[in-house]
Amino acid sequence: MNALLNWMIFLPTIGALLCLVVPTKQQSRIVALLTSIVTFAASAILTFGYYSAGWEGVQFVTSVEWISAINVEYRTGLDGLSLPLVLLTTALSILIVLASWKIEQATKAYMALYLFLVTGMLGVFLALDLFLFYVFFEVSLLPMYFLIGIWGGPRKEYAAIKFFLFTLFGSICLLIVMLGLYFFTPEGTGSGNTWDMIRLQTEPGIVALFTNGGTCWSFAKVAFWLTLIAFMVKLPAVPFHTWLPDAHVEAPTPISMVLAGVLLKMGGYAMMRITWPFFPAAAQYFWQGAALLGLIAILYGALCTLAQTDWKKLVAYSSISHMGYVMLGLAVLTRTAFDGAYFQMIAHGISSAMMFFLVG
Repeated sequence: MNALLNWMIFLPTIGALLCLVVPTKQQSRIVALLTSIVTFAASAILTFGYYSAGWEGVQFVTSVEWISAINVEYRTGLDGLSLPLVLLTTALSILIVLASWKIEQATKAYMALYLFLVTGMLGVFLALDLFLFYVFFEVSLLPMYFLIGIWGGPRKEYAAIKFFLFTLFGSICLLIVMLGLYFFTPEGTGSGNTWDMIRLQTEPGIVALFTNGGTCWSFAKVAFWLTLIAFMVKLPAVPFHTWLPDAHVEAPTPISMVLAGVLLKMGGYAMMRITWPFFPAAAQYFWQGAALLGLIAILYGALCTLAQTDWKKLVAYSSISHMGYVMLGLAVLTRTAFDGAYFQMIAHGISSAMMFFLVG
């Protein structure tokens, strides 16, 4: 199962390379579809494997030394937080390839970029090393930039550059926090720096560093907001939402499907995986501010939705409102609200992608 999980991540990349070397457009479409089906089958097998393991903890962990100089590992695994999003990604992938069937402009490059994007998205959901998470997080940015910028509508360059700049700003915020974590964690581990995301949120020595009164409490308060901003850009939440309507309107319909169905969920998932678990004391300290931002996103997104006459913009602004519920659910710090926020992400991933499918 460990090998299957890693094959699943990189199968789309292999498919992308095949799309580029096959002689005809039609063959590249078939390769992309078969790759998506095989990737979905792999995710279904892993789901049954996880069920057999009792639905508990992190399963199918692979850990290989990668950059020894800074203790980076290639560490991947599957748990209950990532499993539904992996299934959502692989299932939607089949529909997105089918929705892309009539793309005629540079079809082989389009299919290859999309499959490369799938590898980035799956990597984000399955990475257990913070450095590896960041790599996959950035890998998912580049294909989306080109998919909007080349195959989009009349204002595609504007929408693509706006998407790129907003996401780059969020990535810089996340990078600052990663460097801080890397340099502060030896104080809590006694065994050197670590990027292990499970250790960073569970090891008592590290957790104590970032609690109120801990050695790194001041850093924790800043890091909470920096990671929150980084992932609010992806979610997106007010005031970092303005790239989304432009991207949705200008992107080809299949790319709007993946943007609404999966890419926005990366922001919510990262909040659940990094922001709240890494800095729980800071989350408790600032819960009212985070909840207020979620509430503003709910109301502002809904009011903007009512004013739209373009179907794509209508769905885009409704997504801002729906993702506001995710942020509000996380901010109030109860198990029920957390579960509700996660359920909302999966439900929105299905419904919004289907709405764009119908619009297309």
